[in-house]
Amino acid sequence: MLVVDDDKKLCGLIREYLEPLGYRVSMRHTGTEGLQAALEGSYEAVILDVMMPEMDGIEVLRELRKESRVPVLMLTAMGEESDRIAGLEMGADDYLPKTFSTRELLARLRAVMRRSHRAEVKPNEGHDELVIGDLRLEEGSHLATKGGEVLDLTALEFAILGSLMRAGGRVKSREELIEEVSKRKFDVFDRSIDVHISALRRKLGDDAKDPKYIRTIRAVGYQLIGKEGEQV
Repeated sequence: MLVVDDDKKLCGLIREYLEPLGYRVSMRHTGTEGLQAALEGSYEAVILDVMMPEMDGIEVLRELRKESRVPVLMLTAMGEESDRIAGLEMGADDYLPKTFSTRELLARLRAVMRRSHRAEVKPNEGHDELVIGDLRLEEGSHLATKGGEVLDLTALEFAILGSLMRAGGRVKSREELIEEVSKRKFDVFDRSIDVHISALRRKLGDDAKDPKYIRTIRAVGYQLIGKEGEQV
């Protein structure tokens, strides 16, 4: 486990909590050092602060995602919405405000690592395949394609697309999606799923105003539609 935060006391507390549970924890206190460690090492997950000297967490994540899909849990000061949105758009797997409890930290870490593990299952371990229109999703190999072209999706985006495809045209509420793909209870003020949907649409080449794949059902949730805008 890699913890990147300029708050040395917080880093120490995280290590004191996680190491007795069997996790080996490394610490870095600047963004530059953290990025280097994340790229050169092999970690189960990275806990990454947003506000740091030299290079902030958003920039670290942007550079890290060019080379690695390691699960990243972002730490944000007082749950700043702008930080959460920026982190999620850059490919963070989840986030926590710095008022977190150790139990919540552990639960979130385990959830992002489980999602990452499922994403890395080898093709011969399962071939569950979903096909709707020109979208194809192979859950066993974590492969998603549109018109034969591979989509570069994060583990959470892949899970969201799979959930919508399995729904077969049924509207999925934000609550359902968050609890299914993030394994956490729904908070009415939590807009993270909207950010992930926005990123997924961008990778699909979709337009929220004239959708061909994902339709927003106002005040309810999201629905997968056919390539020509028809319900699947």
